Amino acid sequence: MAGGEAALATRQQVEEVLVHARDAKRDITYCTVDGVDLKMDMYFPKGTTSATPLAVFIHGGGWSKGDKSVGAGVSDYPALLDAGFTVASLDYRLAPQYQFPVMIEDVKCAIRSLRENANQYNIDPNRIGVWGLSAGSHLAMLLGVTDQSAGFDVGQYLDQSSRVQAVVDMSGPAVLGTNFSPAFVQARNEVFGNYDLAKASPVTYVTSDDPPFLIIQGDRDVVVPIKSGQAQKLYDTLIAANVPVQMVVVKGGPHTLDAPNESPSRAELTQMVVTFFSDYLK
Repeated sequence: MAGGEAALATRQQVEEVLVHARDAKRDITYCTVDGVDLKMDMYFPKGTTSATPLAVFIHGGGWSKGDKSVGAGVSDYPALLDAGFTVASLDYRLAPQYQFPVMIEDVKCAIRSLRENANQYNIDPNRIGVWGLSAGSHLAMLLGVTDQSAGFDVGQYLDQSSRVQAVVDMSGPAVLGTNFSPAFVQARNEVFGNYDLAKASPVTYVTSDDPPFLIIQGDRDVVVPIKSGQAQKLYDTLIAANVPVQMVVVKGGPHTLDAPNESPSRAELTQMVVTFFSDYLK
């Protein structure tokens, strides 16, 4: 969605991540599609010898811009590393050169690739959580609620599952069949074209075997407005399916969830993410 990217990570934030990491690997090719190498960065926690849980961040940017190295999730990485998580950040193909569903196909390939190479990365393939913001959150939600029957698992490592064990939704659109904001109206044709928006909507796929969700929604979000009911519809659908779910409404919180006086604060939201992943992945 135009205007939907969170504030970019600063150089200082990226450098801080490296202070908290034992090691970092940049620009790893996780899958190759039609000659395009899809890349990820990985950060490894200090003081770990056994396989660690994995937290995967998916950047936002309206499915048309953004980058694995500058997404707003960078501010969450140090606390996750300190809590013993390995962190991965993904690139994926973007509109307008590519249209949906290639974005979800790419991030699903990333999860399968990470499972295939779990021993190499010293991660536990049965303890993978994902989080994102805006369009990245939409893809994280789809990872949580879809299996191979949805048709998004294509390409490499098809003997591995793309399912995940915990999902954090930050300012993500869950019901795409309505023009819920001007930003989505602007992005809709460029990203989805004639694709059936019900099949692109996370709420369509919710079933009782889905992983736990943490939903974070700002009450001053103008890109995915709280009054559009996106977060509430997802919450209600998960509750009806008996899926564990928590919802946090951030007072004064914009789409980027980084306002100076919002409550809970951005630092408190980071701790909620760490606690949520720790509860379900550790």
